[in-house]
Amino acid sequence: MQNIAIAYHSAHGHTAHIAQQVCEGAQGVPGIQAELLRAEDLALNPNALLRYDGLILGSPTYLGGVSGPFKTFMDATGGLWKTQQLKSRLAAGFTVSSLPAGDKQSTLLSMFVFAMQHGMVWVGNPILPEQHAGVPYDEAANRLGSWSGLMAQAGHGSPADAFAPGDVKTARMFGHHFAQTLQRLGAAATLQPQDKVAA
Repeated sequence: MQNIAIAYHSAHGHTAHIAQQVCEGAQGVPGIQAELLRAEDLALNPNALLRYDGLILGSPTYLGGVSGPFKTFMDATGGLWKTQQLKSRLAAGFTVSSLPAGDKQSTLLSMFVFAMQHGMVWVGNPILPEQHAGVPYDEAANRLGSWSGLMAQAGHGSPADAFAPGDVKTARMFGHHFAQTLQRLGAAATLQPQDKVAA
């Protein structure tokens, strides 16, 4: 069994809803156990991440970056960075904003840099935008055309589950893809810094 942590912050429930869809997609892969972890709790105990083979990061986009609570969690992993205890694990990211663009790319890039500093291996979003194949825009997977991670859009002040069907579908596909990638890479994704490679 391989374990995935979905570490997220959600102020109004939208990012939590997408996190749940990502989790369900990952759990659909046999041999995978996925768990939702709040960034606020991980900020108090970042060593909890050591139980997982893969880490999917999720934050709303606020002013072109991750939310304050999510950044606090990221900063709390300094001890893990110093010892490179997350090295070679898989990582990916997703974000939600109220506008189609909203500078979500900046948020994903900050997650990518975070993962790179920890020596993790980044998994992007290979899902082709389905509107190019004739699927109606709101129903299309990867309708927002993001390759570096998962992007979703929820209208300002909308209910937490008020997403276009395509965004929900994309979130599940994204989690499924991450879990399959983790399985393909197998033990290579969980090497510890002290592990030696035979000459």
